[in-house]
Amino acid sequence: MHGEYKVPGGKLVVVDLDVEEGALRNVRVAGDFFLEPDEAILSINRALEGAPSSTDTAGLAARITAGLPESTVMLGLTAEGVGIAVRRALAHATEWSDYDWQLVHTEAQAPALHMALDEVLTAEVAAGRRAPTLRVWEWASPAVVIGSFQSLRNEVDPGGATKHGMTVVRRISGGGAMFVEPMSTITYSLSVPESLVSGLSFADSYAYLDDWVLGALGDMGIKAWYQPLNDIATDAGKIAGAAQKRMVGPDGGPGAVLHHVTMSYDIDADKMLEVLRIGKEKLSDKGTKSAKKRVDPLRRQTGLTREAVIERMIDSFRTRHGLTRGRVTDEETARAEELVRTKFGTEEWTARVP
Repeated sequence: MHGEYKVPGGKLVVVDLDVEEGALRNVRVAGDFFLEPDEAILSINRALEGAPSSTDTAGLAARITAGLPESTVMLGLTAEGVGIAVRRALAHATEWSDYDWQLVHTEAQAPALHMALDEVLTAEVAAGRRAPTLRVWEWASPAVVIGSFQSLRNEVDPGGATKHGMTVVRRISGGGAMFVEPMSTITYSLSVPESLVSGLSFADSYAYLDDWVLGALGDMGIKAWYQPLNDIATDAGKIAGAAQKRMVGPDGGPGAVLHHVTMSYDIDADKMLEVLRIGKEKLSDKGTKSAKKRVDPLRRQTGLTREAVIERMIDSFRTRHGLTRGRVTDEETARAEELVRTKFGTEEWTARVP
């Protein structure tokens, strides 16, 4: 069995192993990390040898930590990262390089249609009818997008939304409200097979699926990191938030994961405060007294146009994982439009949590 895992902000860990009578055997750890002393790699292998194959990531990490020499120094590597690579091997996880990634980047579309396309395209990946897809959104109008479980009245000021012409829609994933203006927001979705995140905890899957964009931001001179559970942050403040939805496959089989991210290219903080009801608890949780200071836009940090930032992100993904241009099929479009009519464009769905 073979498993790989790139430690967030670190290096690649590769594990090859066998399972015999419910225990790990012939464990071999490798990668492009740095480790001192040299014999520590043998200590890691020995610590994992014979471990029950049911051992979770924390248990594997504890065995590794206990088996390392006291003088061990790890750079780009963690005991937990090795444990995750083991769990991915046991889960027969796939890798980014196993797929021919498809890019969908089309003309601006209405907010409700974006919600529907996320559901349709991810369902198609789950069914095996669509290749894993990176979809970059273009917005036809300003919007507030609330999470699947958020209270409409608690999150949105209807007067402010009407004043500024904001459409309010509800997405299928959890998480917080998104304040969107077409030229001030960068949004993308990843629709991926569930096997790509096999062996990862829900929280670890966020970091794993965000890693490529951290690299893209780094290429633009921005030192960014994943901040649990679902933010991308810099020293200057938060620049993005992510959300996920898991979908089962046909007949309850392996499914797909929707992972979408909204990034702040620019922001009108005064307008946002008129539209969103941002409570004191949410602000205190972020360690700041002002909502205006919670988000630091990419425009200021990069000095690039929105279009240039998007193109650099796409180029970075293509360099790392390969990417060919695709499209939304006529059938997928028709299904999405029907979902707008019956679900995402209805008051019943938008106000399902009043």
